[in-house]
Amino acid sequence: MKFVDEFRDRDLGQGLAAAIAREAKPERLYQFMEFCGGHTHAISRYGVTDLLPANVRMVHGPGCPVCVLPIGRVDLAIDLALGRGVILCSYGDTLRVPASAGRSLLKAKAAGGDVRMVYSAADALRIARDNPQREVVFLAIGFETTTPPTALVIREAHATGVANFSVLCNHVLTPAAIVNILQSPEVRDLGTVPLDGFVGPAHVSSIIGTRPYEFFAEEFRKPVVVAGFEPLDVMQAILMLVRQVNEGRAEVENQFSRVVDRDGNRRAQAIVAEVFELRREFEWRGLGTVPYSALAIRATFAAHDAERRFGLEYRAVPDNKACECGAILRGVKRPVECKLFGGACTPETPMGSCMVSSEGACAAHYSYGRFRDRVPATPVVA
Repeated sequence: MKFVDEFRDRDLGQGLAAAIAREAKPERLYQFMEFCGGHTHAISRYGVTDLLPANVRMVHGPGCPVCVLPIGRVDLAIDLALGRGVILCSYGDTLRVPASAGRSLLKAKAAGGDVRMVYSAADALRIARDNPQREVVFLAIGFETTTPPTALVIREAHATGVANFSVLCNHVLTPAAIVNILQSPEVRDLGTVPLDGFVGPAHVSSIIGTRPYEFFAEEFRKPVVVAGFEPLDVMQAILMLVRQVNEGRAEVENQFSRVVDRDGNRRAQAIVAEVFELRREFEWRGLGTVPYSALAIRATFAAHDAERRFGLEYRAVPDNKACECGAILRGVKRPVECKLFGGACTPETPMGSCMVSSEGACAAHYSYGRFRDRVPATPVVA
């Protein structure tokens, strides 16, 4: 078995679609949030919404780490590249995230900054070893999935004495964001969507397991089904959520049992706990300041903490007023309801973070034809 084709089988997909349509009660509306950007991408790419009955709606959440990176954190990275003369290493999507004053890391590179795209944290550490006379900073972003590799390179740099390597840490935590969506007054400023349940993230859950989601099921009475990223994974998870709602259950179920278990990867968790500690608060793009939602580097590894090493001071920067990324990340609005979508804002000319990453809700809608039902946008003159 290839473990790919089996999860894209057309006949099985039609069978799942029929089962969802059969079991979804016509008199009620089902609204499920897929938290992870990988699910948003899969839903758009494979046309999953076209296979669902009209009363089963998927709501896009803030599960794209590029999308939730606030402007002020990108500004710190740009200032390091242009003002401190460091080699700034970053994942590819992050290079194009709009920052303040029309800047981005890609534009900083064009302006003479030594900004380099890497595929892993280990690549950044290798660059530091190859350039011992230069300061090298890795712009670390991501949820629990990418945190263990960052922890490993910090630990390795510390153990082997790579003194010119540091990390600008922006790792954030999935459960805290879900709590924020469900109960934070700041999130309600733009309105709320009555959610019936969550499609739980796949790769994140391979690290943390399904146990952390039990709180949401118990406290908020919201079912969670952890699902893989293939279209049949998502459709089976939706069917499982419909059944839970119909039966009045609010439980954590694991559709992605071929990879995920209840306890997660204990070894990865231990490495993360050794290197990182909780921040008291952290700003998420679109969600605002979320308490205990991100990680900072422990004092033991302070020499590899770019914020300490360079005396960086974070300053919050408001988003573009015309951009609806904040409301889209909360699930309050759809990408097609933003007046910039498909006109001034495209994957080639992104105005907001949701259009930058391929996993962003706006980019997924634009790339896979979900924008066809929108009114043509009026170009915006800066």
